Amino acid sequence: MISRALLQNTGFTVFRYPEYRLFWLAAAFSNIGMWALIYGRLWLMYELTDSPLMVGLVPTSSLGPVLLFSMWGGVVADRVNRLVLVRWTRGMFSALAILTGFLILTNVIQVWHVFSISVATGILLSFDIPSRSAMLPALVPKAHLASAIALYSLVFGGAAIIGPAVLAPLVDLWGLEGVFFLIGGAYALTVLALLFMKSSRHQKHNRLISIMEGLLEGFRYLRCNTIILGIVALGVVAGIFGNSFEALLPVYTDKVLNQGIETYSRLLLSAGVGGLIATLTVAVLGPQVRPPTFFITAGLGYGLGILVLSQISGFAWATIDMALIGAFHVVFSTMSITLIQTLTVDEFLGRVMSIQQLSWGATAIGGILMGAVAETWGVSAALSLGGLTLTTATLVLATFFLRASSLRIEKSRSGNTMSDDSS
Repeated sequence: MISRALLQNTGFTVFRYPEYRLFWLAAAFSNIGMWALIYGRLWLMYELTDSPLMVGLVPTSSLGPVLLFSMWGGVVADRVNRLVLVRWTRGMFSALAILTGFLILTNVIQVWHVFSISVATGILLSFDIPSRSAMLPALVPKAHLASAIALYSLVFGGAAIIGPAVLAPLVDLWGLEGVFFLIGGAYALTVLALLFMKSSRHQKHNRLISIMEGLLEGFRYLRCNTIILGIVALGVVAGIFGNSFEALLPVYTDKVLNQGIETYSRLLLSAGVGGLIATLTVAVLGPQVRPPTFFITAGLGYGLGILVLSQISGFAWATIDMALIGAFHVVFSTMSITLIQTLTVDEFLGRVMSIQQLSWGATAIGGILMGAVAETWGVSAALSLGGLTLTTATLVLATFFLRASSLRIEKSRSGNTMSDDSS
């Protein structure tokens, strides 16, 4: 009785749809792999070089290709079967992770190996992310899309808890190579779950236009939708000055807290717990969530949290602040995707989502920028710059887009409700 009420009165109702359940399960395995992949490589590079700049170059090498190729990936996502493409990219992620594990195990791993594999991962992500992001509207009715996206984000929070919980023990037990073998296994399970999904739901749009024409068509669509453009712009700022703080955490742990990988793992765990709590809160609230308000509020909290972290030198306070940063980060990302997918028609969804991924790809710029600042003026100065810039940008863009976004979302929801009633 309680579980049925939970499904009916909250966003958890989306789990009634079998295809969404499989997609969510695949994402759970995938994000455990992605979490370990990102932070395992950061720690690996720090062990190899002991250089903040080189650590900052790791996200640059993996996300740089996302900046260069994600828009082409979006065009492809609107021209092919999205599910089939994602099966292939997830399989390649598994192979690259296992390769990294063997290079570490055989003691031949070098800096250029890390950069090369990171670049290959970035190229795959350029085609994986737009297709995967654009699949959600085909899995649930539009009236439940916001809840589906929020609960999809739950796997990020879960991975951010499981990842830190196993990172240090795996390194102690099996070495860092054990982390990468875990990644390979997680991605293999992702592919298995995706194989059970129906590819017929994700057929390509049969329009005979060239790839270049499709790309330009996507830009024209975005230019005519200033609300979406504003959301993407703030996401890019967050990618450069917000998300890049993660590349500084190994340095922050070592230079500011004077601790090792165990403390690094605990900080990440704290951020994961905060993100999970925030995501569950959004899921329970369901239809009561106001995406534009949550988006701006989370952006402010995210920026201020990083700014506060720059002034903390004690582990206890850093742990608390990391939990808040994790919570605001997850809500900010969730609401960004919710807004964009609610406002975009399916024909352009792959291309728009590829442009939205510039917010993640921008971390490539942020990684090298924040790494250079940390190398020159210290990690606290780099964190201060990032937090202050993100907070200011959120305030500026909120003035222009919050009111317009609220009106558009309410209009879209009203239209969806009328369509559901008429059917």
